Amino acid sequence: MIAVLKHELSNYFHSLTAYIFSAFLLAFVGIGAMLYNIQSAVANFEYVLSFVCLGFVVIIPILTMRVIAEERKQKTDQLLYSLPIKTSEIVIGKYFALLSVYLVPLCIVAVYPAIFAQYGDVYLLTSYGSLLAFFIMGAAFIAIGTFISSLTDNQGFAAGITIPVILLNYYSVTLAEYVSSFDGEGAITSAIDYVVSEDLPQLYILEGHGEAELSEVFASQIEKENIETTTFSLLNEDSVPEEADCVLIYAPTSDISAEEKDLLAEYVTDGGKLMVLAGPVQEGSLDNLYSLLSDYGVEKAEGVVIEADRDHYAFQQPYILMPDIAESDITASLIEENYYAIMPIAQGLKVSDSSGAVTELLTTSDEAFSKTAGYDLTTYEKEDGDIDGPFATAVSVSCGNDGRIVWFASSNFLDDMYNSYSSGANLNLGMNTLSSLMGESEAVAIRSKSLNYNYLTIDESTASLLKMMMIGGFPLIFFVVGITVIVRRRRRQNE
Repeated sequence: MIAVLKHELSNYFHSLTAYIFSAFLLAFVGIGAMLYNIQSAVANFEYVLSFVCLGFVVIIPILTMRVIAEERKQKTDQLLYSLPIKTSEIVIGKYFALLSVYLVPLCIVAVYPAIFAQYGDVYLLTSYGSLLAFFIMGAAFIAIGTFISSLTDNQGFAAGITIPVILLNYYSVTLAEYVSSFDGEGAITSAIDYVVSEDLPQLYILEGHGEAELSEVFASQIEKENIETTTFSLLNEDSVPEEADCVLIYAPTSDISAEEKDLLAEYVTDGGKLMVLAGPVQEGSLDNLYSLLSDYGVEKAEGVVIEADRDHYAFQQPYILMPDIAESDITASLIEENYYAIMPIAQGLKVSDSSGAVTELLTTSDEAFSKTAGYDLTTYEKEDGDIDGPFATAVSVSCGNDGRIVWFASSNFLDDMYNSYSSGANLNLGMNTLSSLMGESEAVAIRSKSLNYNYLTIDESTASLLKMMMIGGFPLIFFVVGITVIVRRRRRQNE
């Protein structure tokens, strides 16, 4: 068997067969990675492998069609059968040679999940488990192709029969099933905390200015962490209620009044805590609301921030920012776990404070600028009148007497879609902010992550490099190596 294995491997790697097979398989995987992991930013590598299964329809028949059929056609099978080894050993030797050829590109593919894990929360156990299933499925198809090749001396007929067999399997069997996580530990911990806590944190949510509904994932996490919420309006109040541990202003579409601004300013200077999500609005402005920041040397730049540095925006959209994260109590866990926050449709903040009261949590690159046309912009190119960056897109402001404002200059920051794109980083940043403002230095409830819809956060320049390497670079290397081997072999034969 070993002699047959070595002979077959020598034939494969001294011809173009192994190299063409590897190049095609890597190209299929590269296309799948581009579609799912890079362009759609999905973190689940098993989707790629499921897509590549369709490629078996082409590459497996090409690999197996001649393994025994060619022997029968050339009448060399009789020579093999005359050797002092069993027929089963001949077949197993040929089969193991095919598996060896199959394993070569899979060794390169095995690196892909580890690469993508640098840009998001990739479940490596699931990815490599699916890769093992992918290998087993390919091994089964190779066995089928080898069996069909043994039935005929016509390579084309062997390939023609193998193709529909693989197609039938492709449409009837799923590579893997995907299940959503149930956060049992978090639910139990949250329930225990609810029972033993005498006073639950009180979050007061301002209304009356066209505020958006809390995103589903944000509202769910607030409930899980046993934070009680109450909506209120300052239009019929003389002050912020004393029971409020924190006030949340969530994506307003119209401005607050000057009187409301004064009440909020008094609240934070007296030790109150305020969390704001407010980005550009399509109509009007939020001048009174943003004047809360002006009191501390933070001014808003008109328009929508556009990032010109490809390393600082995602999904080929310069308005979906990937800002730099500064060290703070709110962001420390994200930095430690290599998370990237995503800030879509953000307002630029210019900080002139020199007292140290303002901390820039998220900042753009120096190449960013603000399109003063706002939602009416017609190009992502910088034009006359646009405002030069860099900008802060999130700040923390110490207001005296332990009062504090944490401001995110994007109304869509905690939307479910963008939270998924950031692999949960946005939610963690938002919840860390609430926990910090409410004096909960360690969140008791355990935040779960869905196994279904994790996303990668890959900047544009890295995405282009990965596409080039996975679709073109690795397959091309195999082609070049194969051609080099053939040319050298022919030169030796002619000498």
